[in-house]
Amino acid sequence: MTQHDLFERLHLAVSAAREAGQITRRYFLQGNYEIELKADSSPVTVADREAELHLRERIEGAFPSDGILGEEFPEKPGEGGFRWILDPIDGTKTFVSGVPFYGTMIGVEYEEKSVIGVVEMPALDECIYAAVGEGAWWRLGDAQPRRAKVSNCDSLDDAVFLTTDVKAFAKLGRSSAYEKLQAATRMTRTWGDCYGYLLVATARAEVMVDPLMNVWDAAALQPIMEEAGGTFTDWRGEPTIHHEEGIATNSKLLDRVIAITGGC
Repeated sequence: MTQHDLFERLHLAVSAAREAGQITRRYFLQGNYEIELKADSSPVTVADREAELHLRERIEGAFPSDGILGEEFPEKPGEGGFRWILDPIDGTKTFVSGVPFYGTMIGVEYEEKSVIGVVEMPALDECIYAAVGEGAWWRLGDAQPRRAKVSNCDSLDDAVFLTTDVKAFAKLGRSSAYEKLQAATRMTRTWGDCYGYLLVATARAEVMVDPLMNVWDAAALQPIMEEAGGTFTDWRGEPTIHHEEGIATNSKLLDRVIAITGGC
């Protein structure tokens, strides 16, 4: 893998995420679509499927040998070590509720290591993206992208702690972790799904913890957080997207957070 390989895929990922995001935004604004329930009782809409199909078409047209794993359609095997991991609407429950904190996520793995990440927030017109060695970049509206950097906060007492769903901690028998983090931090909010991780990567929060994640929820986040100067790990501090849980921090608070989550 060369930096040129990364740059080409990053360029496509950023443009394709914006295009797919505009598909979802059109449905979001019109609000007239059928909501179905998948086998796990999570919602899915025509917007999820149409956006993922668009992403797949763009990727297959440019990099036909790359693998593709998406939330809504079967995996396409690939060759050469690259695999794209797609979440056309991260936060579908948020989307169908008419709340703008949902996103389109694209991650790219090389030999099972996440090396590219894009989070596009269509209803907010905000995007963050990164590739290993290229830094993390944050765009608001039509402004030129600027470097994304995590905060310098080094005390949990002063930190903002985010999560997606408080009930998920209880469902998994991990309520004590949530309660301890809430007690230890300055403020707790459920600005969740990919938006919460974007907030940590842009110094507007310090800690985001989720007790349950699919790989398509996590794949884009590790390179974004690391290139912004932060961390993305599992609950024991291992930097991975494959352990079905996630913690993002500004790096200065990682050890303190892991001291709480590691035993839960």
